[in-house]
Amino acid sequence: MTEQHEQHAHRFERGTDGPKVIVVGMDGSDSSLRAAAYAAGLARRQRALLAVVYVQPVLAAGAALGAPVAETTDAIAEDLITYIRESAERLKGIFEVRWEFHTFRGDPYNGLVKAADELKADAVVVGASEQAGHRIIGSVAVRLVKAGRWPVTVVP
Repeated sequence: MTEQHEQHAHRFERGTDGPKVIVVGMDGSDSSLRAAAYAAGLARRQRALLAVVYVQPVLAAGAALGAPVAETTDAIAEDLITYIRESAERLKGIFEVRWEFHTFRGDPYNGLVKAADELKADAVVVGASEQAGHRIIGSVAVRLVKAGRWPVTVVP
C-alpha cells in the first residue's frame, strides 16, 4: 500500500454522504405520523431536507355523487400542515429540521412516485399499511420497494 493510499484509508469524512432530500408520505394515520417522526430524525441527523407529502385521493365516484371530495382532502392537507408547524414550533431550538410540505393528487403510490421524482428524493419513508386488504393486493410500501428507484424505509 502506498503512503498516500494509507493516509486516505484512515481519514474519516463527516456529513458529506447520505440523503439530501427525504420524502415522507403522510396521510394523518398513526403509522404515517410515526414515519414522519422517524424521517424527521433522519433528516436532522443527515442535515437533509424533509419533504412531507400528502397525496390527495381522487375519488371520482364520490365527486359524481356530489360529495365535497376536494374540500375534504384540502381540509386534511391543511390539518396536516397545521400539525407539522405546531410540532416544529414546539421543537424549535431543540431540534432543527428543514422541511417542506407538498400535496399531490392521485392514488398514494403514484403520488409518492411523482413526488419522489419531482423532488429528486434520495430516500422515501412511509408508514406500514393499516388496512387488511393490502395483504392481498399489496401496500403502497411494498409497491415502492418493488419499484426499486429509491431506498425505502417502512415504519411500523
